[in-house]
Amino acid sequence: MARTSDHGIARRGMVAGAAALAMPRLVRAQESGTLNFVPVADLTVLDPLFAGPDVTGHHAAQVFDTLYGMDSRLVPQPQMLAGHEILDDGTRWRLTLRQGLRFHDNEPVLAADAVASLRRWGAIDVLGMKLFSITDALSAISDDVLEFRLRRPFPLLPTALAKPAAYTPYIMPARLAALAGTGKLTEMVGSGPYRFVAAERVVGARVVYARFDRYQPRPEAPSYWSGGKHAHFARVVWHVMPDAATAAASLRKGEIDWWADVPPDLGPLLARDPRLVVQVQDFIGGEMIMRFNALHPPFDNPKVRAAILPAIDQAEFMTAIAGDDRRLWRDRVGVFSLGKPMSTDAGIEVMAGDVAASRRLLAASGYQGERIVVLAVADYPSMFAAAQVGADLLRRIGFNVDLQTMDYGTQMQRRGSRAALGQGGWSVFFNWFNGYNRYDPAAHLGITSTWAGWPRIDEIEALRDRWFDAPDLAARQDIARQIQLLVWRDAPYIPLGSYYPLTAYAKGLAGVPKGGVTFFNVRRA
Repeated sequence: MARTSDHGIARRGMVAGAAALAMPRLVRAQESGTLNFVPVADLTVLDPLFAGPDVTGHHAAQVFDTLYGMDSRLVPQPQMLAGHEILDDGTRWRLTLRQGLRFHDNEPVLAADAVASLRRWGAIDVLGMKLFSITDALSAISDDVLEFRLRRPFPLLPTALAKPAAYTPYIMPARLAALAGTGKLTEMVGSGPYRFVAAERVVGARVVYARFDRYQPRPEAPSYWSGGKHAHFARVVWHVMPDAATAAASLRKGEIDWWADVPPDLGPLLARDPRLVVQVQDFIGGEMIMRFNALHPPFDNPKVRAAILPAIDQAEFMTAIAGDDRRLWRDRVGVFSLGKPMSTDAGIEVMAGDVAASRRLLAASGYQGERIVVLAVADYPSMFAAAQVGADLLRRIGFNVDLQTMDYGTQMQRRGSRAALGQGGWSVFFNWFNGYNRYDPAAHLGITSTWAGWPRIDEIEALRDRWFDAPDLAARQDIARQIQLLVWRDAPYIPLGSYYPLTAYAKGLAGVPKGGVTFFNVRRA
């Protein structure tokens, strides 16, 4: 039913074979008004609040928009907003939507939609939970204006509403916000520069987006996720190619424009092609991690988790993932994004590659030889490599390892289960955090009890609260150092090193971002 406002303003074998059969013949990319793209894996999760993989984030960034957008300095700027007012000594924030915003179903974007979207996000996201824990009320006071009433000032409100990583506070119609994060949201209606074309979706082969002609870009120059978002292509088509050799050949022949995640061994080959550009994909620098299920034995025991730390050699994991080129990875990496304000090497020496030390600690921990289920993702090469190295290391330490391989979509469903192993549960999985998801205590999933694994470490939770209220950078850095030392003590997760994935695209493209995968502002040069 159409709505009107109160003011009357409308405002990777078998999978690869199936994909090849389903895929239409590619034409030379530069001869069409279409951007042809190869993602790292198929789009198995559409819902941006359902703990999706990176491809879910790449998908959602085109379909949805946010009230604020993070610029290249990681400073939030108004995006869907015309602006905001801060009233009552910082306890009341009044946010005004830009005029003329429309959803892809041509309904106006109303403040009530933003309120419903933010409430749903705030029940799921770590930073959102913090914001809503001090929110007395969030309401739409008109079609264009929403208002936060806070119990105390929270200067990070724009930062929370601009975060470009899991979970991003995308705005969607109120009727869809009620389903977000439940696994039941499949209808994609946003207000972003591209709309999802569900009728052309071919599972395992193709995802299609079309330019939303009623999208109104901001007038400012583009800067990361802020400023003008211009859709220069009539269509963006994802071609799922599990075989890396096929993707590389298609790129070199000009059949595709852009390959999201280039295996390190193919990077030098593509870089020698004068028609191509090869660059690092994440300017902050992501991290591979090992995450434990803290609800069930044996990893409900922090001593069992921490027993693994001495055996960790991050260079071993990074070499398996990214090869011997040290420009593409770093070891001796702690809890927070390397080289960023909260990064510290406090206690880093705990990870020494000493398997014998881990065996001794495991023997003293009370571990009784229980089977542990390690989840491996076959269709994400980096996570699959980490799982293989990790499972072997856990066996050498003395764990009874059951390595189970599956696709990412299945792993997503599985790791969301709190059931015991006998009822389909799990013990360990490996995951990739992009740089922003570990930038500071506000955004870091691995140190919280709300993300899959659910370790409750009260001291860390208390330190996170103190971090928000810290008076200056030095105080925040000291708290981050204390958090890292607690991670070494109780091991809610283990960082396995940072690496910098490569992306490759045709030299005829301009505007390809260095901060992940987005399609707005990408154009023919």
